[in-house]
Amino acid sequence: MTVEDIQQICNKFPAVTEDIKWENHLCFCVGGKIFLILGMDETPVTASFKVLDEEFEEMAARTGFAPAPYLARYKWVWASNIAQLSKKEWEHYIKQSYEWKKTKLTAKVRRELGLV
Repeated sequence: MTVEDIQQICNKFPAVTEDIKWENHLCFCVGGKIFLILGMDETPVTASFKVLDEEFEEMAARTGFAPAPYLARYKWVWASNIAQLSKKEWEHYIKQSYEWKKTKLTAKVRRELGLV
């Protein structure tokens, strides 16, 4: 998997925007809220994303994964290499993280973005 592959997956979802934050992190957002972070200055490229509460412990314990710095309390994991997951796995985890973040948006913002 490459950054471009992940961008294609993310951009399939409605109202997704990309933003560079913290000088070198490519962030994918919905309604201004981040659902995926790519560490672009690291080799290999890393990623942080939200997983379901019940998946967090198992995912964080996998080789090459860890609780995401600053975000672990919200059940985000950090992947040391985006190539560790297959395209099918990325599609699953990105959709899950996107949907979770979308549900956190206010009804007004969801309406404005055409997400209802």
